[in-house]
Amino acid sequence: MEIGASTRLLAVLGDPVAHSLSPCMHNAAIRALGLDAAFVALRTSATALPTVLQALAAVEAAGNVTVPHKEATERYVARKTDLCERVGACNTFWTEHGALVGDNTDVPGVRAALHTLVGGGGGGEGVDGAERWLVLGTGGSARAVAIAAADVRALVLVRSREPGRARAFVDWAASRKVAARVAAATEPCDIVINTTPLGLKETDALPILPTHLNGTRAALDLVYAPGETPWVRALRAAGITACDGRELLVHQGAAAFTRFFPGEVPPLDVMRAAVARALRA
Repeated sequence: MEIGASTRLLAVLGDPVAHSLSPCMHNAAIRALGLDAAFVALRTSATALPTVLQALAAVEAAGNVTVPHKEATERYVARKTDLCERVGACNTFWTEHGALVGDNTDVPGVRAALHTLVGGGGGGEGVDGAERWLVLGTGGSARAVAIAAADVRALVLVRSREPGRARAFVDWAASRKVAARVAAATEPCDIVINTTPLGLKETDALPILPTHLNGTRAALDLVYAPGETPWVRALRAAGITACDGRELLVHQGAAAFTRFFPGEVPPLDVMRAAVARALRA
């Protein structure tokens, strides 16, 4: 891939962001389609986020947002899709007439990842038999999961290390007509989804111990790592079907790609293969 004066800039913003495979995945797709663009990772602090977004808008850039900036970015973009506004979190942005537009492609990404994990109807719109979703965390990714749950009429059970944040999340969910409540200690759930950053480091504590789950048949970890995350490995050892966030990454990335390059069909197999190679390295 040759970078020249006309090369379009795309970026993923986060803190931390070195773990992100978005550049690897999107650059593989860009090469496959022969597009003149380059995707980079920009470590961006919370205080620098408004300045970085303003600069990207000024150069007609586009990109993605990861932890912990999804909710803040939703507030900064000049315009947003209905889904972005409904979630209250932005993970995808692009520039139109010098102004940033925000979207949320995590919601369809969650649906697709769960469809792969446990099956569903309607082309991935449903999740068979999963009526109770235990959501670990309360950030922007958790909001996307809650909206995905509401769309299939699932009950969201919320767990956080900070009880006040869990209660605030339930209040937010009610404002979006999402059925949710704070999870009781041993309340049964059909699927559990980790939306926290726990697992980015091998030494991180598990988001929840498998022995603390009741009736769970499947688990999705939004974190991804070489060799899969310790939580995914622990869940499988306990007999629970589990996968990490690589399928979510690919599907939300493909949806984002159509925003970056309207009219182009994202090469899903190329993107998936690039992620798989990176996670084997």
